[in-house]
Amino acid sequence: MSINIGGGLYYRTAEVCEMAGISKNTYLRWVREGVFKDVAHRDRRGWRLFTEEDLNRLKAESNKTIKES
Repeated sequence: MSINIGGGLYYRTAEVCEMAGISKNTYLRWVREGVFKDVAHRDRRGWRLFTEEDLNRLKAESNKTIKES
């Protein structure tokens, strides 16, 4: 369920991870390892807020394939 803050539409971490087909732990590991750049927005409690663009970036990252030789 998206939330509206100051006229902007945002999603919570668990929500976007489910939509991208990854776990929250995978997301946090990707951020820690530099695979995925963390989001720019947070609420007053410090919780991550994802925009539609952030969600699309995460979906793209989760759908990447690697060809091994």
